[in-house]
Amino acid sequence: MAFNEKLADRVREMIALTHTDIEEKKMFGGLCFMVNDKMCVGVESNRMMVRFDPARSAEVFEREGCKPMNFTGKTMNGFAFVDIDALDTNKKLAYWIGIALEYNKLAKASRKKKK
Repeated sequence: MAFNEKLADRVREMIALTHTDIEEKKMFGGLCFMVNDKMCVGVESNRMMVRFDPARSAEVFEREGCKPMNFTGKTMNGFAFVDIDALDTNKKLAYWIGIALEYNKLAKASRKKKK
């Protein structure tokens, strides 16, 4: 599955406004933006994955176009999918990137693979 290049460009530019430790990895059929070695936001063909503080679930899932991330039949706590139609303005995209970057400060980094 190819990811949405236009959305990836918008995400890349928005994250770069405030962060420099950004790595892009192709995974899960899309493009994942790692900030400070932590999964933050992912872009697929018609939706974006957002990692957020699980304590904000009620607020997050009330938003238009948002649903829990269900990966391999299991809902993942603190992750959501946002439909591309709900990201049509920079203000809407900034909301999602903002909550992902806010949680990124608190999130644990993934374990590094041993070489």
